[in-house]
Amino acid sequence: MAQPHDDAHKSGILSKIRLFSPILAGATLKERLIGCLGALLGICVTGLVCGMAMGNGPHLPLIVAPIGASAVLLFAVPASPLAQPWPIVGGNTISAFAGVAIASLVSDPALAIGLAVALAILVMSLTRSLHPPGGAAALTAVIGGAAVTRAGFWFPLVPIALNSLILVLIGMAFHRLAGRQYPHRPAATPVNTHGTADPPAALRAGFTADDIDAAIARLDETLDVSRADIDALLREVERQALARRHGALTVDDIMSRDVVTVHADATPDEARRKLLDHDIRTLPVLGDESRLAGTVGLRELATAGPGAALPVTAAATARSSDPAVSLLPRLTDGTIHAVVVIDDAERVIGIVSQTDLLATLARSLSHTARTGLMAGHGQGI
Repeated sequence: MAQPHDDAHKSGILSKIRLFSPILAGATLKERLIGCLGALLGICVTGLVCGMAMGNGPHLPLIVAPIGASAVLLFAVPASPLAQPWPIVGGNTISAFAGVAIASLVSDPALAIGLAVALAILVMSLTRSLHPPGGAAALTAVIGGAAVTRAGFWFPLVPIALNSLILVLIGMAFHRLAGRQYPHRPAATPVNTHGTADPPAALRAGFTADDIDAAIARLDETLDVSRADIDALLREVERQALARRHGALTVDDIMSRDVVTVHADATPDEARRKLLDHDIRTLPVLGDESRLAGTVGLRELATAGPGAALPVTAAATARSSDPAVSLLPRLTDGTIHAVVVIDDAERVIGIVSQTDLLATLARSLSHTARTGLMAGHGQGI
């Protein structure tokens, strides 16, 4: 039997684990250390550059406290809608203007500080520049002291706007060097490439945009994530769940190995003849040393005139060890009909068409249904 002191020891360990666990999804220790380094560089360089620009000298940094909060968002959660360039520069600057305006109109300090922050939230919301440090910028404009009062309506521009702009430029450069995407671009929503009113194939099954809106409304809370990112996250969850259920099936299991190809020096007529003779829609194009140079299909060949070079386009590729279901997003986007399988030397070793994947999924679903039915009979259902 476990002793009370053992339970207390385990409880202490669990509490420590929870203490150091990330509060945000995806916030690994590596990401946090990168964020710390970015904030260090961003704040130091911003203060020193602004100090030199205003003639204070490199030993006198010119920076305001709200920029520290902006740095937390910019470097620790760069994908947040609140951490994008316009919210940082616009939110801080607009809020500072709101604070200066309130300070000039309201003499009661207690009332002025409340009105400044409230007005800042309103104007940031209306201008799509909501940025939490903006509230601090508005507050600073009211209680910043004699220097801020003397600056008047110059305060939102120097140092607030100047600090914010330099910080954002440093953030862009830092995130690029760190291999991060900034400004954050939400995943593109699939579109129907056929010019009809139907939703794209990837969006016809499962949840819809209305479902996401209804779920957000039911939560009745403001989320620090864009609706487009929620959509992308949920679709990735679906793909991961599908991969988990069918993860044992690889591209190597379903690919065609006797691949019909064409050399990059071939004529459009030769490529067209191969496509029609074999009743296929995509031909891998081979370049030097038989390496994959791209693909060509009837769509591209339709615009190739007599004597024209082969119209090669970029190929969708995969490795033989990839999960078969990982090809679903590409083969259901309405533009790609086949994925070319290549080895480490970029030589073609197979191809997976939409038909190959559809037949595989159909067999998988049939097997799942039979297994479930047999299990049901075994339980007396």
